[in-house]
Amino acid sequence: MVKRLRQSTIPAPERVIIESIAPEIDGGRVPAKRVLSESVTVEADIFGDGHDRLSAALLHRAPGDPDWRESPMVPIGNDRWRASFTVTELGVYAYTVEAWIDPFKSWQEDLNKRVQADQDVTVDLQIGLHLLEAAAGRAPAKDADLLRQAAKGLSSDVPAGLPARLGVALDPELGGWMRPYADRSKAARYHPELSIVVEPVLARYGAWYELFPRSCGQNGHHGTFQDCERHLPRVAQMGFDVLYLPPIHPIGKAFRKGKNNSTEARPEDPGSPWGIGSEEGGHKAIHPQLGTLEDFRHLVEVARRDYRIEVALDIAFQCSPDHPYVRDHPEWFIERPDGSIQYAENPPKRYQDIYPLNFESSDWRGLWEELKSVFLYWIEQGVTLFRVDNPHTKALPFWNWVISEVKQDHPEVILLSEAFTRPKVMYHLAKAGFSQSYNYFPWRNTKSELTQFMSGLTRPPLSDYFRPNLWPNTPDILPQFLQYSGRPGFVIRLVLAATLGASYGIYGPAYELCDQRAIETGREEYLDSEKYEIKDWNYDSPDNLTETITRINRIRRQNPAFHTNERLVFHPTDNEQIIAYSKHSSDGENVLLIVVNLDPHHTQSGWVSFDLAQHGVALADTYQAHELITGARYLWHGPRNYAELNPQFVPAQIFRIRRRVRTEQDFDYFM
Repeated sequence: MVKRLRQSTIPAPERVIIESIAPEIDGGRVPAKRVLSESVTVEADIFGDGHDRLSAALLHRAPGDPDWRESPMVPIGNDRWRASFTVTELGVYAYTVEAWIDPFKSWQEDLNKRVQADQDVTVDLQIGLHLLEAAAGRAPAKDADLLRQAAKGLSSDVPAGLPARLGVALDPELGGWMRPYADRSKAARYHPELSIVVEPVLARYGAWYELFPRSCGQNGHHGTFQDCERHLPRVAQMGFDVLYLPPIHPIGKAFRKGKNNSTEARPEDPGSPWGIGSEEGGHKAIHPQLGTLEDFRHLVEVARRDYRIEVALDIAFQCSPDHPYVRDHPEWFIERPDGSIQYAENPPKRYQDIYPLNFESSDWRGLWEELKSVFLYWIEQGVTLFRVDNPHTKALPFWNWVISEVKQDHPEVILLSEAFTRPKVMYHLAKAGFSQSYNYFPWRNTKSELTQFMSGLTRPPLSDYFRPNLWPNTPDILPQFLQYSGRPGFVIRLVLAATLGASYGIYGPAYELCDQRAIETGREEYLDSEKYEIKDWNYDSPDNLTETITRINRIRRQNPAFHTNERLVFHPTDNEQIIAYSKHSSDGENVLLIVVNLDPHHTQSGWVSFDLAQHGVALADTYQAHELITGARYLWHGPRNYAELNPQFVPAQIFRIRRRVRTEQDFDYFM
């Protein structure tokens, strides 16, 4: 019996290896995130066999662009290469890395070594001549002429002899002429192609203010959108970029919650805005006491046009028992054995006024399409920002689908995930497309907790797709720290939220007026919560934080170091009650050092160590620390300086570090 030999298939040789690309999320299945005008820096390990020199290019393609653009990659050590490009359009960019053996680069570097060793380079010059002529054959006419002229300069016919030939061969500009026309027929390219989702700047940087429109009236009367408009100048004056409104839809009457979440509502109780739906409509309707759709559109237009404020709407995919969906599509809900519909629960909490939707119902496709249409409806009304209520309690595949569908035609849309849940679930929602997310910041209070927490959020790979929005309070959450810390505690948490993160928000009136009344000891819920009643806030209260909030937001706007989550560095202090951290802008010109007393009750002092060399300050130099909250200026010397913070006065300091500059006229100033 004759044994047949298996014929092997030899793959085409690909001598260059490309691996460990960053950013790359989940093997390229998930796009990284950037905002308009932001730089995308890509790194990769690139290497090959032998001693041949390599070249590499970062290939990138804008949304809808059929052709790749290139950015040359440069080696940064240990076979690691880097390049950057800037994103200028909303949507999805593609990128990858290509690398190849570069005979000309190898030839030029080796020729230089041989010349230094005083070796005969006659044959080497002939090799270079052939490389130049081959590249000329790949170049358009104008560049081909330049390359052929350079090739003649390597010829033995050059009258000036060897020195002139070597001058041409070793000219650094020659490599630049050759690069576009290198032979890349055997180049290696990384697969699969990777992607970057580009969103508006507000997806990365902004200040949010939450306001219940129904509490914008006077003397306890139900507010309207027109009343809400009258608050716009005040919100704008404080420096907020986003006015976030809880649900504005009709509120159900069946099982309506009363004051302080009572299961028995009085006739005058307005109910929770999250109990969505009545005979007056559902998720595409407006509560009649708030006004008309035209009133709402006017609010959105005036906020954007006159105050540069974007209105964000709450999307809460749940229904009151009175919602039209319950009547028209009972199959979209979970039916219990007794025939009743399952209401929402988070034991021991019970939400009898809310029915959760069943994302795996027999008509799940119809349900998903209807919920997508809710987003599209409000986008038609001018809304591009949405805060999504409890997305982790809805089907995760739904978010992957609906966000992709919405952003395909509306890349300007920004989605804030209200997912106070397990980290991996939060992170998956970010991968599904949510632009930002709530997080555990309300419960991170100590120096070690804050340092560990924020260091994790602001470093790759997490920072490439997860953007935190830091909220010290919400209508659902009154953290215990705020319950017992008085006004200083509110200032402390405000400064931390506004300076640790590029995006932050407050549940406005309650925070602005330092509402610290809990419903009972040990619970993190407000007494007389605005979720269940109309509030008549006294914004002129002497303890208000309006001026402080205004100052902090002005500092944020004026200092670009606060506009990103990157470049956050924590610095040593010799007192655990004092936390110190810095941020700096990408060009290194805006350097900020923030020092916060975490103790709201006592003056704390200590020494803060600051890395001067990292920011271009020599150890021997005197530099200015301009304190931006009070306006005070200090001359500091050396890396360690003393801080003393009285929480009853100002529990935090924000220093802009200004380096000494000496002019030709021997005049010093700080920049």
